[in-house]
Amino acid sequence: MVVIKEVSGKAIKDSRGDKTICVKIKTSKNKVFSASSPNGKSTGKYEAKSYKKNLEGDIKTLKDFSDYFSEDEIEKFKDLRRIEDIVDGHIGANTLFALESAVLKALADESKKEIWELIPGSSKSSKFPRLVGNCAEGGKHSSGPSKAKGKKPDFQEFHIIPKTKTLKEAFELNKKLDSLIGDEIKLKDEKFSGEVTDENGWKTSLNDREIIEILSQVTSKQKIKVDIGLDVAASSFYKRKNYNYSNPPLKRTSDEHYFYIKNLMKNFPIFLVEDGFEEEDFSSNTKLLKEFPNTLIVGDDLTVTNVERLKKAIKEKAINGIIVKPNQNGSLIQVMEVCELAKKNGVKIIFSHRSGETGENILADLGFGFRADFFKCGIDGKERVVKLKRLVEIEKSVR
Repeated sequence: MVVIKEVSGKAIKDSRGDKTICVKIKTSKNKVFSASSPNGKSTGKYEAKSYKKNLEGDIKTLKDFSDYFSEDEIEKFKDLRRIEDIVDGHIGANTLFALESAVLKALADESKKEIWELIPGSSKSSKFPRLVGNCAEGGKHSSGPSKAKGKKPDFQEFHIIPKTKTLKEAFELNKKLDSLIGDEIKLKDEKFSGEVTDENGWKTSLNDREIIEILSQVTSKQKIKVDIGLDVAASSFYKRKNYNYSNPPLKRTSDEHYFYIKNLMKNFPIFLVEDGFEEEDFSSNTKLLKEFPNTLIVGDDLTVTNVERLKKAIKEKAINGIIVKPNQNGSLIQVMEVCELAKKNGVKIIFSHRSGETGENILADLGFGFRADFFKCGIDGKERVVKLKRLVEIEKSVR
């Protein structure tokens, strides 16, 4: 049982150098626990606001509400509802996620369990998620190589997804493949200088198709099966009913954009397509999934870890995979509801980092505890590696 005696917040820097929140709690046993929230750059317009008004305002609210928490006892995961009842409408999603994460750490310590063990339905026999590593980036996640004057892929992320026996093998293989992909980009991109993006993917001036060709070439040579994935993040270049490509400059209508995505999927072994269309367009996802039923058609901006958006996507048969970013709504109770609804309807779950990350590693416990099918957390960079290592640590402890 955990009783919270004090709550406070402070601003820290994320991996991009932007401010985010760290929340600290003190329990009735004078133990202190803290947790932080990441920031997103490519955000869906339907995701919850990070802060009620601003970060400083949420920090003040936590201080003002500090005494209210001591009236409730937290004994299990679902008791987080009591926290949410107190702060409902007063703080944003980043602050709520950090607060609930700190509470889970306290509860795990008190009950002498791992954090993932607190999650309803979790089990040591649960399968481990496949790693999704974004090895090259464009869109909002990249400014392009410094020599290329902003030229970059239009799609946001290019993924490699190994199918290995253990997470440790997948972790090591992704690092090896990432290096090989960098070597291939260097051969074909005269502007390449080894720079990396917000999420430590390669910066390149090559276009989408050229990057996919490289991924296809490198992965096809592996003895272990390695799938290819794309985060198109189509909303980021959709404006005035057209998809406005920059590399090369081209305006595509919705039908032309659909045909382009379809053509890529026919010509390359693409296993996963995330946000292939702008965030209001459920029907194009439905059409694509019908044509490619064995490909993962994934919602992120489309669904924003939101129960109602997921219900609509399921009703319209628009997706068979969903990105889960806990700070998109802040409530871990709602994250639980999203995961339960996805599982019930055969929708694959992909737990995901954000572009502005911190050294917090609770995402790994949440991903395993909620029985995610995939775990997207980059390949390199200390803020991402700490989460991957935590997942490998969990795997080692239960096998």
